[in-house]
Amino acid sequence: MNFSRSDFPADFLFGAATAAYQIEGAAFGGAGPTHWDSFAATPGNVVRAEDGARACDHYHRYEEDLDLLKDGGFDAYRFSTSWARVLPEGRGAPNPEGLDYYDRLVDAILARGLKPYQTIYHWEMPSALADLGGWTNPDVGDWMADYAEVIQKRIGDRVAAVATINEPWCVSYLSHFIGHHAPGLRDIRATARAMHHVMKAHGRTMTRLREMGQKNLGIVLNFDHTTPVDDSPEAARAADRWDGIANRWFIEAASKGTYPEVVLEGLGPHMPAGWQDDMAEIAQPMDWLGVNYYTRNFTAPDPEAAWPSVRMEKGDLPVTQMGWEIYPEGLKDFLVRLSRDYVGEMPIFVTENGMAWEDQIENGAVFDPERADFMERHILAARDAIAEGANVKGFFYWSLLDNYEWAFGYEKRFGIVHVDFDSLKRTPKASYHSLKSILTR
Repeated sequence: MNFSRSDFPADFLFGAATAAYQIEGAAFGGAGPTHWDSFAATPGNVVRAEDGARACDHYHRYEEDLDLLKDGGFDAYRFSTSWARVLPEGRGAPNPEGLDYYDRLVDAILARGLKPYQTIYHWEMPSALADLGGWTNPDVGDWMADYAEVIQKRIGDRVAAVATINEPWCVSYLSHFIGHHAPGLRDIRATARAMHHVMKAHGRTMTRLREMGQKNLGIVLNFDHTTPVDDSPEAARAADRWDGIANRWFIEAASKGTYPEVVLEGLGPHMPAGWQDDMAEIAQPMDWLGVNYYTRNFTAPDPEAAWPSVRMEKGDLPVTQMGWEIYPEGLKDFLVRLSRDYVGEMPIFVTENGMAWEDQIENGAVFDPERADFMERHILAARDAIAEGANVKGFFYWSLLDNYEWAFGYEKRFGIVHVDFDSLKRTPKASYHSLKSILTR
């Protein structure tokens, strides 16, 4: 890889990221059921109907996994805490085993000289709350704040930073309009409510954690580089509409207390009554912003379709195992745009960036030069954004481990560490060793 630590500011962090349901093993340690369990058990939703019951068994193997981070020269570990592990019914009595587990995990992270970067919610809604409407229920913000209070009373004194929610677009639009993720709805009214309530929950959780004295709070948003498919006014309008849905809705709410008018044209009639009253709390000051970026899409108008009347088309660049175009320039563009238009000097972290590839073990090793190249090009894109004035403070690769990739089951491999999902043996890939050679130099 053609960069070094000295190419970045002295306080720049290199890390790797994971999420609780994807790696821990939801069947262990008294965790309650989640809407992902029922979504996966419904035919047609998930490849081979696979779920996160065992996943990577990080619950029992976290020491081994954290050693990989320490040995690789990483500075920080981004993880999430599971709502259903902490509160199996979503509310009420905490699960002592779950709290003890996160105690041990954070202590083990610190013991290896790593900074713990925690995410409160990474997609696993407890089933008992999903039964009450989940993200469509106006009380969900209070439920989440109560959960956050329980877990932060236990570990909040030792984490370096806290994100309220990971990828609100996936929590709301992908899950309630497109139906690709749990709860698998395709309903515009549910979507409008979820898209607002997820931001209301962010604001309410921020308020609660501030009252507790929790420091260094932010949110993690995902961004999809959106380009009109051609030079027509119709394509430009479609791209603006999609950029509003996928990119501007959440950052505009969190930083300015507004929603894009071009999106309210479609969602406005379905929004919860009095939603405007929540915007001040949603837009309260944050300490940092997390940016997840993977790919770009070309947006074309689809006038025969219902709102938003757009369709996505691919370009001619190489793609990952997910079929996503590899476009590092999009990461630089977003980091600069977010700094310029939304957050100013606020610290920005690349909290996820990575690629899935059809990795194979050969002679006990995994040779993945494609991933090493992907990683290098995106890390350099972050460096270029810094040169253009963006206050980028860290880069977390997604993911440390091959894991449960939601609706794709265990088929798509994003990790820099290969996991044999039968034996659970970990094998660091060539990309891990390439990055290690930089970070430990």
